[in-house]
Amino acid sequence: MTDLRRLALVAMLISPPAAAAPLVIAHRGASGYLPEHTLPAKAMAHAQGADFVEQDVVLSRDDVPVVLHDIHLDAISDVADLHPGRARGDGRYYVVDFTLEELRGLRLCERRDPKTGRQVFPGRFPADTGTFRIATLEEELDLLEGLARSTGRRVGVYPEIKQPSWHRREGHDIAPIVVDVLRRRGLDSKEAACFIQCFEADELVRLRADLAWRGRLVLLLGGSPQDVDDPLLAAGELAELARVVDGIGPPLGRVIGADGRPTPLVTAAHAAGLVVHPYTFRVDQLPPFATSADDALRRLFLDAGVDGLFSDFPDVCVRWLERQGNPGCRPD
Repeated sequence: MTDLRRLALVAMLISPPAAAAPLVIAHRGASGYLPEHTLPAKAMAHAQGADFVEQDVVLSRDDVPVVLHDIHLDAISDVADLHPGRARGDGRYYVVDFTLEELRGLRLCERRDPKTGRQVFPGRFPADTGTFRIATLEEELDLLEGLARSTGRRVGVYPEIKQPSWHRREGHDIAPIVVDVLRRRGLDSKEAACFIQCFEADELVRLRADLAWRGRLVLLLGGSPQDVDDPLLAAGELAELARVVDGIGPPLGRVIGADGRPTPLVTAAHAAGLVVHPYTFRVDQLPPFATSADDALRRLFLDAGVDGLFSDFPDVCVRWLERQGNPGCRPD
């Protein structure tokens, strides 16, 4: 946390506004139904009532921010068929090695294991069906703006800056490019329906201090279930983190322990003024602590008291919250 302390004089110490209801965040769109991060998956998430829609952002060779989960292409596209000689020494095809024009020529598909070619979630949209394309960050924001106008319902955006230190080693600086796009959309404020997320704490420090980002930030957490031994529960750690960010995004196992009970993380985060948006709820891959989708949502929303939840199935979460008499907290 040493790097976070230098933000004491420059961070805006503003607590996030209290949400009237937990947020449903469409993880890569309605990715349980359509290939992840495609514009149809984002439109479906909007129609299903998601409060926020996630955008993972990586850069093309010509520094255009595109919406893809990975820095690689081979698990979700036909890149190996169209460009067989463009793999690196590790056998992987990297987004940053292709221009936007080249990326637009790829066909996206449901996620497959790049080693076996088998679909990761066999019951989802068939990997060999449909014509889906890569979208730029600007194109996705245009889609959501258009849907806000045509439907009268606005959803928030939740971009993740993917592997910024790796991008810099490749000669590309992703954070300022993403920030520029979001600023031009008027999203650089605590009141805007936008969270920027990242796994790299140093990059969030940079966003706040050097790039003067005034909007909301979320530190993504990795790791396996930690229960009461979670290192973030050390004295002062969460309070120090709150000088920079507005929330944390832990995996489900750091919120609900192996015994099925809430860990202390959410309560401690709330005491520090941080929201908690864990990932990822999937109907077809329930966490080990849950016997059913309803059981998982009850433990997360009611027992643990999370402020939002990333889900591949936003409609399931929306309907569950509605059954609790909770219509959801719309970002507009």
